[in-house]
Amino acid sequence: MLDLLRGAGPEGLGRAELATRAGLTPQAVSKITARLGGDGLIEEAGRAASTGGKPRTLLRLVPEARHAVGAHLDRDELRVVRVDLAGHVVAESRGPLDFALGPDAVLEAVVEAVERVRGPVAPPLLGVGVAAPGPLDHRSGVMGRVTGFPEWQGFRMRELLEGRLGVPVLVDKDTNAGVAAEGSGRSGGCGPGTSVYLHVGTGLGAGLWLGGGIYRGARSAAGEFGHQVISLDGPPCPCGARGCAEVLCLGAVARGDLAEAARILGVGAANLVALLDVDRVLLGGRAVAAAPGVFLSGVREVLVERAAVPAAMPVVALARVGVAEGAAELALGPTFGRRAG
Repeated sequence: MLDLLRGAGPEGLGRAELATRAGLTPQAVSKITARLGGDGLIEEAGRAASTGGKPRTLLRLVPEARHAVGAHLDRDELRVVRVDLAGHVVAESRGPLDFALGPDAVLEAVVEAVERVRGPVAPPLLGVGVAAPGPLDHRSGVMGRVTGFPEWQGFRMRELLEGRLGVPVLVDKDTNAGVAAEGSGRSGGCGPGTSVYLHVGTGLGAGLWLGGGIYRGARSAAGEFGHQVISLDGPPCPCGARGCAEVLCLGAVARGDLAEAARILGVGAANLVALLDVDRVLLGGRAVAAAPGVFLSGVREVLVERAAVPAAMPVVALARVGVAEGAAELALGPTFGRRAG
């Protein structure tokens, strides 16, 4: 119900429209909207004419009623945002981060940044979503063996943050957060289709939107896109293999050869598209943001070359929402009836 009102914007929807779109009876909608109104989450937006001539009351979401926080822990940068129920950013903090300092130091930096954007006077906070490098266990919020930082393995990120912040915390991979807001349709993005989000930052990974939600796999390990081997005799990767897409792509970025980086990303994307047959390939991350045209054209070119038939060619586009906003979307999800996965 809240998701429908969120999508309707400030003009709102009538109860009859809500009943039709939600597949519920008018009586059920009346009970639900009364409860949501009592919680201050929705309010009347005005009146509009109906086919029967009797004015109908329009209801709208109250974005400022609740907030959520999203944190993106990159290996060298921390960005934290506070968003309202409509997903609009109302406060932001960005600063350097050094994963090499270890889990305890990073945890302190996250707590300080969250408290900074939370502010002394703000609407109730629904929770905090944390997007971190994988691998990690989404269900327990425990970190895995982050490539290049083995000391993170077993760190209880969610438990420790909940203890410090006093609100529910969700921990997920940065790529899953990257696809979360796109998949929810909040930004006019994926909606019900199938999509992959490819993130090129200090690492290389993928978020998968399949079957109406984030696909994490049986052990939260899906989407380790960067460690597919695409060159058997390629350079060694910190993960222990050789010729991984990540070491090749990021190496090209470091050399300033963005066209080659885009080509490598396209090869990996083509492998994924051939396996999953998705509708959309979304690109994001700092490297992509620095040269969006190069990456869009490079990935599209490889996908066109590799497409078995023209109909198998997915849409290739830039992600519309940042990872920190996606992390906040994870925290908002339960309020809007979306499964956490």
